[in-house]
Amino acid sequence: MSLLGGFNPIVQTIFTADPAPMVHDGRLYVYTGHDAFGSTYFTMDNLMVYSTTDLINWTDHGSAMVAEDFCWAKKNTLWASQTVERNGKFYAYVPIERANGEGPAIGVGVSDSPTGPFIDPLGKPLVTAGVWAGDIDPTVFIDDDGQAYMYWGNPQLYYVLLNEDMISTAGEIVRVPMIEESFGPRRGGPEERYPTSYEEGPWFYKRDGMYYLIFSAGKLAEHIAYATSKNPTGPWQYQGIIMSHEEKGAAFTNHSGIAHYMGRNYFFYHNQWLTHVPGFTGGFTRSTAVEEFEYGTDGSIPKLNMTTEKRPALATFDPYSQTEATTLAWASGVETKRNSNGNMTLCPLNSDSYVIIRNVDFGNGATKFATKLSAEKPATIELRLGNPKGQQIGQLEIAPGGSQVAETAITNASGLQDLVLLFKGDSLQMEHWQFYK
Repeated sequence: MSLLGGFNPIVQTIFTADPAPMVHDGRLYVYTGHDAFGSTYFTMDNLMVYSTTDLINWTDHGSAMVAEDFCWAKKNTLWASQTVERNGKFYAYVPIERANGEGPAIGVGVSDSPTGPFIDPLGKPLVTAGVWAGDIDPTVFIDDDGQAYMYWGNPQLYYVLLNEDMISTAGEIVRVPMIEESFGPRRGGPEERYPTSYEEGPWFYKRDGMYYLIFSAGKLAEHIAYATSKNPTGPWQYQGIIMSHEEKGAAFTNHSGIAHYMGRNYFFYHNQWLTHVPGFTGGFTRSTAVEEFEYGTDGSIPKLNMTTEKRPALATFDPYSQTEATTLAWASGVETKRNSNGNMTLCPLNSDSYVIIRNVDFGNGATKFATKLSAEKPATIELRLGNPKGQQIGQLEIAPGGSQVAETAITNASGLQDLVLLFKGDSLQMEHWQFYK
């Protein structure tokens, strides 16, 4: 398929795995791990944050935390996490391998902002069940009565209650009985460590009085399955498969999260689709994708396929408000990074790099475009409609220099359009942009 035709994966600048959505203050945030380029293991050091209001254009907020932010952590081992909000603070629950060689443990980071930075308030793990490699993939849910629960684990499933401060536990860690009635039969038959289909990656939430536990199921390659219960601690009743391991582009792992946003339901997961793009590698390099779905009248979740087709936008994009340059629907040949002031910037890696912002509503027409950036060498930014070869509506000639504002007149930009920024040069750091009527 054409790269311009799809919206999955939602991030094309780096590899992102283990997506965990969170809705806050009218925005949908997705927290992901960051698979190192060319990795041959789960080499992951950053908690990445992305957000959207239309499910098409995503703002890259950069890294909110690295494993080294925990004094007890081993580098490059910040794995599948989840972030929740309570009382105006944000809590990121992360599994990290301990530097002392005793295996992973669950830590917690706290921030005043959904985009971080997160800091470790404890200086030690929040919990560990004491089983090497078992303390991974935490999922946290706060129930209607205010009680918070955390599930986690591979190959065993555990849960513990959290206190209102969200950084301490209430009571003992409970080991969940692993029976087929709860988690389904294992493909190929039960194994000593894996008596059921449950593998890892739980995602815990509540809908219409029913509790849902989504999980990665095996054996490898993993599929996604789910169970339900009338109580937050079970017993659980296995309900079936959501996403097969046989999907085209599937990775040997999968990890999912579900969000309800603006009246619609979204299933986030990862695959290896981006590895089919020239210049990207496979194996332990995964990419976040999303599918919209509807629950059955009985609360069931349908079986979903991995797709790359277009997805309806939830809103039009306003070009007349200041827009972070790291807001993208699609990108080719660019990276995002913080500048010396700590602001996220968009950086072309080669001439003819481009980004696309979709569903842009120019209304009766734009007359001017302005952007804040810096440049080491002369460069040009062409503004086009539709695709990188589409109609040109403006062009900026960028002179070398530090932080500056570049402007150009705009013609023939009206109505609903896909906007393309095409870069001729590779030394830019672009912070934000805005059109004017």
